[in-house]
This record gives sequence, C-alpha cells and structure tokens, in this order.
Amino acid sequence: MAESWSFLDAFEPNFRPLVVIELAKGTKEETLKWFTKRIVDKKANGGAQLLVKPLVTESGDENIYLVGASHLRLLLGAETVGLVKECNDNSMRTFTYSSRKTFKDFADDNHNFLTMAECQYIVKHELENLRAKDEKMIPGYPQAKLYPGKSIVRRLLTSGILVQIFPLHDREELKKLRQSWYGRVKVGYQPLDEIRCYFGETIALYFGFLEYFTFALIPMAVIGIPYYVFAWEDYDKYVMFATFNLLWSTVILEVWKRICAIMTYRWGTLLMKRQFEEPRSGFHGVLGINPVTGREEPVYSSIKRQIRIYLVSLPFVCLCLYFSLYVMMIYFDLEQWALDYHEENESNFSNLMLFVPSIIYAVVIEIMNRIYRYAAEFLTSWENHRLESSYQNHLILKVLVFNFLNCFASLFYIAFVLFDMKLLRQSLATLLITSQILNQFAESLLPYWLQKRHKKRTKKRISSLKTDTDLSLVEQVNLEKEMGTYFGTFDDYLELFLQFGYVSLFSCVYPLAAVFAVLNNITEIYSDALKMCRVYKRPFAEPTANIGVWQLAFETMSVISVVTNCMLIGMSPQVNALFPDSKMDLILTVALVEHLLLAIKFIMAFVIPDKPRDIQIKLARLEFESLEALKQQIFPLNKCFHRESGDHKR
Repeated sequence: MAESWSFLDAFEPNFRPLVVIELAKGTKEETLKWFTKRIVDKKANGGAQLLVKPLVTESGDENIYLVGASHLRLLLGAETVGLVKECNDNSMRTFTYSSRKTFKDFADDNHNFLTMAECQYIVKHELENLRAKDEKMIPGYPQAKLYPGKSIVRRLLTSGILVQIFPLHDREELKKLRQSWYGRVKVGYQPLDEIRCYFGETIALYFGFLEYFTFALIPMAVIGIPYYVFAWEDYDKYVMFATFNLLWSTVILEVWKRICAIMTYRWGTLLMKRQFEEPRSGFHGVLGINPVTGREEPVYSSIKRQIRIYLVSLPFVCLCLYFSLYVMMIYFDLEQWALDYHEENESNFSNLMLFVPSIIYAVVIEIMNRIYRYAAEFLTSWENHRLESSYQNHLILKVLVFNFLNCFASLFYIAFVLFDMKLLRQSLATLLITSQILNQFAESLLPYWLQKRHKKRTKKRISSLKTDTDLSLVEQVNLEKEMGTYFGTFDDYLELFLQFGYVSLFSCVYPLAAVFAVLNNITEIYSDALKMCRVYKRPFAEPTANIGVWQLAFETMSVISVVTNCMLIGMSPQVNALFPDSKMDLILTVALVEHLLLAIKFIMAFVIPDKPRDIQIKLARLEFESLEALKQQIFPLNKCFHRESGDHKR
C-alpha cells in the first residue's frame, strides 16, 4: 500500500465536506498555517493528505475549517483502518485497494461504496494520527510542548487551541432516516442497517439491544398482567413467576449474543482486527520510550497509579456507599412517619402521603447518581490510565457499584431485613416509574426543548449575514457546532442495566415491572432516535463487534437475580409450610436449589453457542483461506532458499 500514496493526488474538483474543525477565536496565524499544512501534506512528509477549506463568514473569522478527502484517499484509508466489506461471492473480507474490484458494488466512479459514516471515521483516524516530527511546540504557543510521536490533535485539544472536531450531518440522508425511524408511530422493527450506515455500529448495536430487550420483556409482561390481576395479595403464587424469571434472564442474554454476532458479521465488524491501542488523550507523565512500539510517549509509574486507586479512589467510593446507605435509612424514617400519619388520619390525603417518601427517595437517588458520576469521572481521569479501554473499565466499575447499591439497597433491606412484601412492592413500583419519568425528561425532552430554542436564535442571526459562501452550509455548520455533544452509549446502557435489575431481581412481587419497562422502552426508542437526529451533533462512527463490558454486567446481574429469587421463594409461606419444624432444612434446601439453578444457568450459557453455526463456518473458512494465502507467500521464498542452497553446494 505504501506505493499507492505516491500517486495520490490531493486535488478533488467536487469538494465534499465531511468533518468540521473549530479552532479557538483569535488563534494565531502561524498556528493556522502550520496545522492546515500538516492536514494537506503528503503522508511521506508526515501529513494526513486530506483536503481542507476554511468556512468564511461575513466577519472574516477563519476559525472553522471543513475537512474532506479525495475518493482515492478514502479507499486507501479504508485499507489502513481495516474496514471489512462484502465481496462479489457474498463473503466478508478486509478491504484492500489492490483487490478492490472483487468487492460488491465497487466501481471507480461509485463514490457511495463507502458510507459517509465510514468516510468520516477514516478522516478522524487520519487526523488523530497526525504526529509531531521535529517540532518542540505548537507554533505560536511555546507553552504547548510537543515531542516526536505526540498526537497533534490531542495536544491542540488539551491546550484549548482546538475547540472541537465533529462530523457533519447529511441532510438528505438524515431526513430519510428520520422518516423511516420515528417519523410515524408503527409496530415493527427499527431500520438498524440504515442506522448503522448513518451513525456507525456502536449506535446501531445500542438500538438493536434496546429493541431486542423490549421484545424479550414482552413474555414477562404478558405473564405479569394476569398475575397482577388475579394474585395481587397472594404471595404464595409467586414461586412459579420467580422460577420463570430465572430461566428468562439467562436465555435472553445468550440469545442476544447470537443475534449480535449475526448483525456484526453482516456489518463487517465481527472480522475487524483490533488495532494497537494508542495512549488516551488525558494520559500524562515523563517522556520515555514505549518498549513495544519504540516511540517516545509519556510514561507513568503503575505503582503510583495503584496507590491512587487503592488509597484515594477506593476509600472515596466506600465513603459514597456509606452515604448512600445513610440516605436510605433516612428514607425508612420517612416511610415510618408516613405510615404513622396514615394510621392517625385515615383519608385520601394520607393514602397519597404513603407514596411521598418513595417518590422523594427516587428523586434523591437520581440526583446522587448524577453527582457521583461526575466524581467518578474526575477520579478515574486523575488515576491517569494509559489506555482508553482501561479508563472505561475502571469508570464503569465505579459507576455500576454505586448505582447498584444506591438503587437496590433499599429493596434488599425491605425484602430480607424487614420482610415486608407490601412495602417492597410499593417501593419497587415507585422507584421504577419515577426513575423512568425523570430519565425521559432529563435525557430527551429537556435537551430537545433547549435545542429548539437555540435553533430559532441561530437562524435569526444567520439570516442577517450577507456572504458569498453557500448560506445553507454556513447555517448548517453554525447550527451543528452549537448542538450538544453525544458522549456515547454509557448512560443509555446504564439505564437499561438498572431496568434489567428491577425486572429480574424483584418483579415476582410486582409483576407489572415488566409492563412498565416495555412501555418505557417503546417511548425510549422514539425519544432516543429524536435525540440522535435532532438534539445532538452527529457522533463519529465507532466500529464494534459487541456491547463490550455491558454484556458481562448484565450477566452478573442475572447471577444475582438467581440468588435473590431463590431467597424470595424460600421466604414464601407456601415453601415455609413444607418445613414446619426445621428452618435449617429450609435454608439448606434453598441453598441447594440456588446452586442447582446456577449450575443450570452456566450449562445453558455453555451449551448455547455465542455464534450461529453458519457464522462459525464462515469465520473458519476465512481463517483457512488466510492460512493458505500465507503458505502461498512463504512457499516461493522457501523454494528460492533451497535453490540458492543447492547452487552454493555445487
């Protein structure tokens, strides 16, 4: 591929803007010239070999640039990042420029072979891999130090010179997507392939999981409605519901792995090889040599990091957990006060007052979760993790531990300390419904309303401009650069994780939990779609083969649900009647059943393959063909070596 760069022409008659770069106002002229030169320079000279064009407005400020690339440059970039595309024989293979004719729908004049999201991902990859050569600093900013191999874009961001980089929306494609996605209320599947083409695999997988989880909840909801109607106060009958819950929570997660494999194989990301992970932008330390790559980069002692984790972060998390439990005990004091008030003044008002403590506690839980999230992000960043994957794993662990205790500790306390099933049902219903309403308002309705207000103001300001530049493009860029930034699927998966906990842990005492979860998820699909298309800037596509660490989080929750439901079954009067004389026999029997169910769960997880048989065969065939191709390359070398050895002997 190295030979291909030499004939790559940077000229492109029809410039197509893909990515917007916004620099800080007042950025020095020498910085602008140096940075834009590095973007357009040839790869051999350390540039990105992209196209760049300033967005000139009436004010004359040149702090916004549009970045694009020639068709040939994008094809070579697709090979660099390892994109996988469908071949003419319907197999999926890693794209190479030399074998481009073998890929389906490829033609030299077909500029739609790569989706716009893939093109933007390639441009982002090339910009992030712009690295300093001999520069010691950013020109014009002596305090912004550079060293060989340092990412230029990351240094510009941390120095405040670069404000943001974001991909542009495609108005026509977005309009079509909105119409097929949420333009009309309908019963059916989401256009996941279209979502993937526009937003990338990470976003598409989230919506695929949200849709799948919603459908998976329907059996629980269907069983829960008559159970609620006919056995509301009869807790003896929740044994069957809890047993079904155990099997359901295991099967849906195993089936999802198979569905995920089918989708990601079709999209090509199941075959993408994981590249060597670069240091994250926030990582800092003393300049040293990476023993693996040989590059100069910051080096930070792992001992110092461990000290920060175990002597600062861990005690802080424990303190937060203690505070969460303290707030929980205040909630129980309020519950007791409301109950005493109801007993003294039985009226409609006192009936309503019984729900007030739970509602207040649900609101406090949401507030504490959000405050703790900021603290967890600060602490995890301060721990100075070298890799983004390590940073994400530590952040997710902190957030999940706190959210789990904060949301479910009161329910465990009510169930297994107070043994009050009526209060458990009331608390579960209030926490679930209140959290869903608050999340819908905070994540979708409020941002949409604020964005709509801002859009009106921006349109008035843009309409007053008089410029020769394409006004629609100026308007689009100015509107999009002020839109909120979508920070990923973390919060969305966290919401589903907590919902899964409410349904799988205690829904046998409140069967309508699954019903409310289904209703919430249906509205969540539409509100999240609206959020992605109308509220936030377009996120860069990120290839992924699965939902990552969240799969493990859901599986861990399902294991906890086995223990919880077994304990609830053991507490039921129906089961207690079987052991009238010995509570120890009851405890041992429940423990035995719990271990058997866990064994069945793990056996089911082992027996159900993660990938369907046809996908396994296709992957094995590709691996076999790769080995054969490698042998074909090695065989001529061996033959040549033996011929030279024979000549030498003669």
